[in-house]
Amino acid sequence: MLGATLARILVLVALAATALARDFYQVLGLDRSCSEKDLKRASAPFARNVPARETDGFLTFFLSPWSRRAILLSCSTETEQAVSTPPVDPDKNDSEEAKAKFLDVSRAYEVLSDSELRQTYDRYGEEGLKQRESGGGAGGDPYDIFRQAFGFGGGQQQRRGQNMLAEIEVDLKAMYEGDSMKVSRASVCISSELRQADSPASVNSSKSGGKLFATGVTVNGPLCTGARSEKDVVTCQTCDGRGVRLVRHQLGPGIFQQVQMHCDRCGGRGQTIKHYCPSCKGARIVDTVSDLDLHIDRGMPEGEEIVFEGEADESPDLEAGDVIVRVRSKKEKGGFVRKDSNLYWKEPISVAEALLGFRHTVKGLDGHDIVLSRSGVTQPGFVDVVSGEGMPIYHLTGHGNLFVEYQVVMPPSLTPKQREALQLAFGYRPPVNKSASAHTEL
Repeated sequence: MLGATLARILVLVALAATALARDFYQVLGLDRSCSEKDLKRASAPFARNVPARETDGFLTFFLSPWSRRAILLSCSTETEQAVSTPPVDPDKNDSEEAKAKFLDVSRAYEVLSDSELRQTYDRYGEEGLKQRESGGGAGGDPYDIFRQAFGFGGGQQQRRGQNMLAEIEVDLKAMYEGDSMKVSRASVCISSELRQADSPASVNSSKSGGKLFATGVTVNGPLCTGARSEKDVVTCQTCDGRGVRLVRHQLGPGIFQQVQMHCDRCGGRGQTIKHYCPSCKGARIVDTVSDLDLHIDRGMPEGEEIVFEGEADESPDLEAGDVIVRVRSKKEKGGFVRKDSNLYWKEPISVAEALLGFRHTVKGLDGHDIVLSRSGVTQPGFVDVVSGEGMPIYHLTGHGNLFVEYQVVMPPSLTPKQREALQLAFGYRPPVNKSASAHTEL
């Protein structure tokens, strides 16, 4: 009896929670069969009030009343009812109700415009979304949902320069034991004068003698603007120093498009240079040679890429890319050959050793002795496996195997006694070649 009562209470609680939960379809005034186009139409009035970011290009639409009405009429009846009211902009309406409405619309569009989130919501409701997102909720800037969907704005991301790829070959021993080395490279870095201004720690360099950066440039000079003098840096006349300019296009009757873009004359800096610096020619960068500390791990795979973040060529207007060093082992004739975690070795043996057995010692890559021994007959090309004498397994314990191929080396010639002994040992008498005297041994 008690169990049945408890079950009824839980059902009532669940129903109450469901009733209190937001219905994202009702928030947008749509039914559950709405399409992606319906979602955008229902969200458009809210999206038009999204402020553009000041630091990036943006796209805005200015609609005349009749063109806006045409868009509304093309929506479903539910959509028109939802958007016929003036758009809610929490930045222009400080009421808690307006802010909550905007957040609800932003969250509803975020969920219903994503096929996976929408499927989860349709099956399990908002509680299912919370479990899927580990309780994180929507988070972030609610404006970003509309910026991404309608194409005006987007997060400001600093542009990155290109990555640099370098391939080097090291001794196989270094990849067996692990090693550290310095790799020199020619690169381009921001001029020392510019680095001085950007680094507060190095402004007072009279005592320390200058700050040595990773690029190997000693910083001591004043700010380098790329101009011959401060007077040669002037405000850009095209953008009036803003670094961006607005371009407005008419898309149709009553519909205009306004695009904010970087000024192509000053490159978005807001300033231009009349006369360039004689040292850097206005580029604000210099050529230099620097060293990278390269660490080789034991058992590192062939072609492994080591990334040095932000160590590529620098530019005042770009975030430096990465230097990627691809490491391979040198191919040495007559030495060990590597395949994954295994090593391959060719061991020469004489005819006598091939017939009677042998015991050889080979120096491993780290200098330890590897014993190769066989008794009895060893066929030419026979491959023996020595367990645990291969390469260290990368980031694990243990080693691979060593595969040894035996190559039988024939003697250049035999003495009469050797021939007679072999004939007796094998019971073999070679046929007499009557024309042998006509041939000359090379």
